[in-house]
Amino acid sequence: MISEIFDRRSIRKFTDKPISQKDITDIIQSGIKAPSSKNRQPWKYIVIQGNAKEEMLKVFRQGIEREENDSALLPESRQYITSAKYTVDIMAEAPTIVFVVNSLGKSILSELTPEERIFEICNIQSIGASIQNMLLAATEKGIGSLWICDIYFAYLELCKWLNSDGQLVAAIAFGYPNEFPKERPRRKIDDVIEWRN
Repeated sequence: MISEIFDRRSIRKFTDKPISQKDITDIIQSGIKAPSSKNRQPWKYIVIQGNAKEEMLKVFRQGIEREENDSALLPESRQYITSAKYTVDIMAEAPTIVFVVNSLGKSILSELTPEERIFEICNIQSIGASIQNMLLAATEKGIGSLWICDIYFAYLELCKWLNSDGQLVAAIAFGYPNEFPKERPRRKIDDVIEWRN
């Protein structure tokens, strides 16, 4: 898996070749093998393809349109709306989208006690590990992926459309890559490690 860690890239251009149900199932199976806080396994995955994907893209675009107007959920992030529109175009090209839901989570609009907030943070860390497992499993199969957080620009609309209990956390676009980007710059190891003896 070390080679997959080093070879994984965020893919934004996909071919139209479909991904088999077996490969998607294998990728998600890798996701559920991730460690989770207190073994709560808080993840749920909603696989979107075909006509459902077209419906989802329409809903996503409606959410972005709302964000551009006065009822923005993220008014201080308006400078990223162009990027969110580009993300929707990427999702349109990918044959499979997987939404990742924290099945134990509350709405991002909910008030939380400190204990509930810690519970939520631990579950989100678990889900992050699950997503990373899926990205690496996809890479091993020659399938490209893009971890998407621009969903928050259409959070209300997507949650209503998905009609699923829990907290929507992320989406992942999967497809066979139609680009092979170089590695993006990373911070130097000495800049991110602090040794204490």
